[in-house]
Amino acid sequence: MGLSLVHSRGCAGVEAPLIMVEVHLSAGLPSLHLVGLPETAVRESKDRVRAALINSGFKWPQSRITISLAPAELPKEGGGFDLPIALGILAASNQIPTTAFADTEFLGELSLNGELRPVRGVLPAAIRSRDCQRTLIIPSGNAAEAALVEGGEKYGGDSLLQIAAWLKGLQQLQRCEPAFREEPNALPDLCEVIGLPGPKRALEVAAAGQHNLLMIGPPGTGKTLLASRLPGILPPMTESESLDTAAISSVSQAGLDHHSWGIRPFRTPHHSCSSVALAGGGARPRPGEISLAHNGVLFLDELPEFGRHTLEILREPMESGRIVISRAARQSTFPARFQLITAMNPCPCGMAGDDSGRCHCSAEQIQRYRNRVSGPLLDRIDIQVEVLRPKRSILSKSTNTAESSSDIRSRVIKARHAQLQRTGKVNALLSSSELAKFCEIKGDTLELLEQAVRQLFLSPRACHRILKVARTIADLDSNQKISTQHVAEAIAFRRINTPENRL
Repeated sequence: MGLSLVHSRGCAGVEAPLIMVEVHLSAGLPSLHLVGLPETAVRESKDRVRAALINSGFKWPQSRITISLAPAELPKEGGGFDLPIALGILAASNQIPTTAFADTEFLGELSLNGELRPVRGVLPAAIRSRDCQRTLIIPSGNAAEAALVEGGEKYGGDSLLQIAAWLKGLQQLQRCEPAFREEPNALPDLCEVIGLPGPKRALEVAAAGQHNLLMIGPPGTGKTLLASRLPGILPPMTESESLDTAAISSVSQAGLDHHSWGIRPFRTPHHSCSSVALAGGGARPRPGEISLAHNGVLFLDELPEFGRHTLEILREPMESGRIVISRAARQSTFPARFQLITAMNPCPCGMAGDDSGRCHCSAEQIQRYRNRVSGPLLDRIDIQVEVLRPKRSILSKSTNTAESSSDIRSRVIKARHAQLQRTGKVNALLSSSELAKFCEIKGDTLELLEQAVRQLFLSPRACHRILKVARTIADLDSNQKISTQHVAEAIAFRRINTPENRL
């Protein structure tokens, strides 16, 4: 009888492993057997493929059909294997030629009438097929997504008949072209925030060095307002960062939004979200909020209202920049290099330390509220600032002379450029050896830091983070060396986390 081999791509985290679809026709009673750890959607493909072939005018082989999805130990999911299975059956029954199969990969879901439907995970598949120097054939609905990957041959088709005609040399397929992207909407400007010079400075330093930030203060003082202005002062994404972020969106439940290409993610999960929603997971692992915030910002408002277990999940990704989701049948790794911005009230009623004197929370209630956020997590937050109520009413200020986001962004970009020129990474990611080389301090500056360590009971990790923040402040001042003034300002950003007033 007949044997055919068709190349396709699977989905494992943000990777797209090569899947070889082998189809064998043999003598025996007409039947179809699908092997290779297929999940429900893949097992159902035999019914979709049969209807698509018949409705497209092809003959269904009256033979024993065996379909193997290799490698067998990798679970297969989704409807993207419909097209390669259908082509494999047609090739094994000599209804289409196989000359192009060796250098081509196929991906797509079939409707019952033979039309091609878009699938998730096309962007990682396009990257891998380009690296393997193979042509990728996908549904036309995924053409714009695949076109985001530079290089490689990528074509889109509308139906099984069209793909079969292309394989026979009777028709040309449309090359994948990027979709027209409108100019993104203007981001909120920092000049709209009146007053708060200290928190604004903290936001600028955090943006320049990609440092994590905690803002604490009474409700209505502008914590959320400040956080929403952070994307407007961050540097633009590089092509590589944009591609990595889009690849995560491509395999997510929502799929890729072309309008968000090149825009840093700003994820704001509600405090009621579960640990799986934050970290990712499920029977078929999908990226969570921390992965969807890769190369962008993860903003957690009302930090103590999040579950303790949910917050503790952040600790490892903040250090490693990735999250590993392990299940009995598989293990998936998603990138999670995000910038954490958090906000919280000082007490349950939110008025502790406010000049209004309206706080009636007991010391025990305040301590219990603050203990919802663990010390190890706070130790990983580089900058911690208070956002206090302004002394004067903002309504009395007729003019606002605050700097715009574009002015601050220009300084941030300049500081980031200095960091990348020096070490190839932002200051928040410096290793211990790089700290010793590029953040060396001596004399009075070293004595100041040692005194702060003794008085504030700072951990070695907190001490290292102070040095990283001081390095960023020096970069904003265009200084090659860290001075006493830079270290003093960095220490001031850690004074909230003390034994007397621990947050």
